[in-house]
Amino acid sequence: MEEARQRLSYAEVRQWAAYRNKHGRLDAGQRVERAMAQLSALYANSHRKKDAEPLTIYDFLPHGQRPADSLEQAMATWG
Repeated sequence: MEEARQRLSYAEVRQWAAYRNKHGRLDAGQRVERAMAQLSALYANSHRKKDAEPLTIYDFLPHGQRPADSLEQAMATWG
């Protein structure tokens, strides 16, 4: 960590932070887990009953966090 502080400028740290926020962690295991969750959701949704609610990748992603609801989505659930 100390080496990174010495070698990276503040602008470079901000660029890496923006990249990570957009693309997720660089951890290969989590990327594989997310890819498998996408495939699982695709497969499950292709075989679900017509009246069943569609599944998302977060239903198959044990370490993933669902994105927060937008204000409009929250207001719609309040009735």
